[in-house]
Parts: sequence; C-alpha cells; structure tokens
Amino acid sequence: MMKTRILLMAALIGPAASAQPGSAPDPSAGPRDPAARMAAQSEAMSALAFLDGEWRGTARAEESPGEMRHTERVGTLLDGTIRLVEGRAVDSAGKTRFNAFAIISYDPVKRTYSMRSHAMGYAGDYPLTVRPDGFSWSHPAGADATVRYTATVKDGEWHEVGERVAGDAAPVKTVELRVRRIGAGGWSQGAVPPR
Repeated sequence: MMKTRILLMAALIGPAASAQPGSAPDPSAGPRDPAARMAAQSEAMSALAFLDGEWRGTARAEESPGEMRHTERVGTLLDGTIRLVEGRAVDSAGKTRFNAFAIISYDPVKRTYSMRSHAMGYAGDYPLTVRPDGFSWSHPAGADATVRYTATVKDGEWHEVGERVAGDAAPVKTVELRVRRIGAGGWSQGAVPPR
C-alpha cells in the first residue's frame, strides 16, 4: 500500500518537479503557469460568448422528413476555459430525432480552436474556425467528401447550414437550423424544452 502511494505521488509530482528552477522553458509548450494557460483559454473562449444561453427554433435534415423543433444550450465550464454545446431536435410527436454534444476548447500553443463532437453514435475532434458573426467546422463524410457547417449568429438568431461537399460536385444541403435566443440559461437548469 505504501509503495502504491509513493508511485502515485511520484506520478503527480514528477512533471512539476522536472521543470528545474533556472532552466529555460520550452517556448513550444506555451504558458507554463496553469493560471496563465487558463487565462489564455478563457480569453479565447470569450470570442464565442455570443452563443451562450438557451435557443429554440426549427431544423430540417436530409434524413428526417418535415420540420423539427430544435433547441441548443451553450455555456462555459472550468472557469470559462471550455464551452459546452448541446443540440436536440424532436419531431411533431415529441420523439428525439437528433441529439449532439460538443466541447469547444482552445490550444494557446497552437492558437487554434477545436471541437470534440458526439452525435448519433459517432465522435471526433475537428478544427473550429471562429468568426465575429459565427463559426464553421467540417468532418469527413466518406471518400473525397466532407460535411461542412457554417453558423451565423445575428440579431438574436442562430442560422446554421450543413452541406455535403464531394469532389467537384455542387454542395448538397444536409441540415439547416434556425433558432432564436430564449434565455440566458446555462448548464445548471437541464435541457431546453422543445416548446
């Protein structure tokens, strides 16, 4: 038992102890101080603050006939260093047809955003581009194809379009959502009701 504790303490303390006083820091490692790293991440996350809150509206998807009620909830955790996003669409009978969860983060060394997305039994890590009026990202969709998503947020409305792009063919719309902000919300209140 004592040996296990010593090994555990060595594993926890080892990385911190390896940075000897007076040693030159590795510039590729970014801010060494956790507080500085978190401050850089939090500052980068503030560029997406326009997404925070609860949203409700409609969605249409290629594989689901008819219009669905769609909700989004967005907020930060870990002192504002990550942003969580949950999207959910239900059909006219109230059955969930789509549910996705994503964690948006920022790497202060690479100075890039990324999104860990979970949806419909799939998961992946994807680069995210932040714009003053929204964001965009894409994921692979088979040989020589991707699905790209472009979201624009303006005047309290979030409009997002997903398009399948394959080779030289014209993009094909796969999903479109339009939701309006309905409240400040957050992650402590639970899911946004569809109506």
